[in-house]
Amino acid sequence: MILIVSQSLMAQARGVPESFADLAQRVSPSVVNITTSTVVAGRTGPQGIVPEGSPFEDLFRDFQERGGPDRPRRSSALGSGFVISEDGYIVTNNHVIEGADEITIEFFSGRELKAELKGTDPNTDIALLKVESDEPLPYVNFGNSDGARVGDWVMAMGNPLGQGFSVSAGIVSARNRALSGTYDDYIQTDAAINRGNSGGPLFNMEGDVIGVNTAILSPTGGSIGIGFSMASNVVTKVVEQLKEFGETRRGWLGVRIQDVTEDEAEALGLEEAKGALVSDVPEGPAMEAGMMAGDVILSFDGVAVEDTRQLVRVVANTPVGETVRVVVFRDGATQTLKVTLGRREEAQGAVPAAASGGPDAEAPSEVEVLGLTLSPLTAEIRGELELDEDTKGLAVMDVVPTSQAFEKGLRAGDLITEAGQSAVTTVAELQDRIDEAQEEGRKSILLLVRRGGDPRFVALGLDED
Repeated sequence: MILIVSQSLMAQARGVPESFADLAQRVSPSVVNITTSTVVAGRTGPQGIVPEGSPFEDLFRDFQERGGPDRPRRSSALGSGFVISEDGYIVTNNHVIEGADEITIEFFSGRELKAELKGTDPNTDIALLKVESDEPLPYVNFGNSDGARVGDWVMAMGNPLGQGFSVSAGIVSARNRALSGTYDDYIQTDAAINRGNSGGPLFNMEGDVIGVNTAILSPTGGSIGIGFSMASNVVTKVVEQLKEFGETRRGWLGVRIQDVTEDEAEALGLEEAKGALVSDVPEGPAMEAGMMAGDVILSFDGVAVEDTRQLVRVVANTPVGETVRVVVFRDGATQTLKVTLGRREEAQGAVPAAASGGPDAEAPSEVEVLGLTLSPLTAEIRGELELDEDTKGLAVMDVVPTSQAFEKGLRAGDLITEAGQSAVTTVAELQDRIDEAQEEGRKSILLLVRRGGDPRFVALGLDED
């Protein structure tokens, strides 16, 4: 028996849309083209010179008087956006409207309205605009970007290369992509995204916006099937704050953190290399709550912490002033701290706390240990490393090029202030920490290393000792 199945039924069986036409028709009225206008100053550098008496002298003078190259001129740029409320709020990318003097919104119907900038967030490249309309505007809703799976169908809309309203379709190629920002959470898609698509929406098959098309990866400047949309679950929180305050107000914990490596997990006694290792606690909310360098943050406000990138996003999305429970791993056990969050934007210029101080240690000679040549701090070494008089620790004088310490980035001039989460000022103290770690059956020891004031933890294997 020969079974004949129509292409339509096969497509439905595979979950492949037979057409995007109905979806495109439904959401198109909410997608807009954005044209910006900016006054560009005339050139101030050397100008062309025509010798006196030249037959071109009069022509050159007329050119300048009519608006030559040194006069201000207007420059236009194109982008995309979408309406998120019937009263005229519009989302786009910050780079689409940055520096613009005038912003014009063109709707699918051909209608044009001037837009007012309500707020921007360069960190996520999101901007919020507002237009005034006598009648309610068609709009779209944000969807849950966390529900998007790799392989799901998506549709992008916008104004690619200034060609006007255009639709492209593809799938979710990857999730949780990071490009260069602190709060990056991009959906990668192979739906064609080109210049001019910036700020346009990425729809799921229900017609909800799950991303804002922001960037492409391309050696040519055109789409090669690697596009990135900022996830809607990031965008919605930014938009809410821009609408209410005209700016972002992100939560601030007040710590320096790093990912936990396998070696560091072993040195700390953690079962898994998860969480965020605290390398420094400057003055701020975390210090007031009793957090310490060497703590590993395992949970924040009930959310398990996988790595530093996730923690940064979770903290930023928590309201300023809210008190949350933070579970840390310290000295082989967990502790719960209550932290009242500050505001990151107000803390951007905060200066990290200095290392703990004390007088020079009495240890005259250099000693080689763990592939490092170490010396207690002297007045001469402090001068060479530009350290304060109250700074304590062991100076790294040299690093064996074939050692694990060199592989992990330690260099001459670094300062070791802690070993095994205890302060060290002499080589004898360091050796005591090494002996303790070996007695406990550990294969590595955790060092707190400072370079130029910036701290980080490094786990070194004890087999090199």
